Amino acid sequence: MQIRYGINPHQQARSTDDGPLRLRSGSPSYINVLDAVNAWQLVREARAAVGVPVATSFKHVSPAGAATAGPLDDAMRASWGLAAGREPGALTSAYIRARDGDPKSSFGDMIAVSEPVDHELADFLAGLVSDGIVAPGFAPGTVEKLAAKKRGAFVVFEVDADFTPPEWERREVFGVTLEQQVDRLPIERSLLRVATGGEPGEQVVADALLGMIVARFTQSNTVVYVKDGMTLGIGAGQQSRVDCTRLAGEKASVWWLRRAAAIRDLRLSGDVSRQDRFNWQMMLAQGDMTSLQRVALRAIAPDAELSDDARAAWVEQLSGVTVVHDGFIPFRDNIDFAAGYGASCVVEPGGSVRTPEVVAACDELGITLIHTGTRLFHH
Repeated sequence: MQIRYGINPHQQARSTDDGPLRLRSGSPSYINVLDAVNAWQLVREARAAVGVPVATSFKHVSPAGAATAGPLDDAMRASWGLAAGREPGALTSAYIRARDGDPKSSFGDMIAVSEPVDHELADFLAGLVSDGIVAPGFAPGTVEKLAAKKRGAFVVFEVDADFTPPEWERREVFGVTLEQQVDRLPIERSLLRVATGGEPGEQVVADALLGMIVARFTQSNTVVYVKDGMTLGIGAGQQSRVDCTRLAGEKASVWWLRRAAAIRDLRLSGDVSRQDRFNWQMMLAQGDMTSLQRVALRAIAPDAELSDDARAAWVEQLSGVTVVHDGFIPFRDNIDFAAGYGASCVVEPGGSVRTPEVVAACDELGITLIHTGTRLFHH
């Protein structure tokens, strides 16, 4: 396959082995290919673990969101232009839920879906800004619909769903060649051991498995907030674990605040695109706009307002969130912050010298703690 350029446009790149990917349309960059192979592995493993269609939205070799097929709430219907009472198919619902977790970060994403693309999903994607898609197949005519996006630059990959990679993977960096075994450890229920708290219900188990698989394909350190089969916030690539916890928690709180009437029903005058509407909603939810942004928002939405007290009161109502860590929790502050973002269950490998403090924090805050004995770093 022809690679448009490397990680940066001034770098040349090439593919010497396309592996399971078949390029159906477009001209991919180096990052497009990396996103596609990682995103496909995520949805393939999640589909096997939870038993329903899965979609993910990838940006810069980490997921911005991932979700299983499932129901859409009123905020999602309004945000994505779905008529009241219209129930999208399973694959379309999975992608809407994946992209809705962090629509700002998903702008210009690489999409992966666990099932062949149908016409409903292809039609829905026509109105979104994305770089490409990877799927195990395409209904007749859908490749042509997708290929028309971005004036023909939209990347369409078909993947061999039966492909098994070699046992060892190789990477060469600065003249150093490294090899390691491919991580094939199954992510399944048997890994989940309750360290403290009540036994998790079926939905929490499914959320834990989804969160673990998302973490497996996210740049470490990683913390993933999951609720009802969709990620609400992903904190990726931070050197400090507690920074991941807070970053992912803030994203989850913004998702939840977008359900508050003051933000959900935000009225914007003039011709405002869907993406700009998302951006204004998220800035209002975050409450940290610059002075220039505040002036601009008042010009198109004079009544837009959400006080700090109202924001805090709404966030306090978020609950039932499962928080997944890709490595052990070193200090209890991770638990304290997670509790402030609706955590009822925390999943981690366990094994820190301070694990007893983490267990005590969960007992104190009424959080179920699950140990997996499994680290899921990804670099």
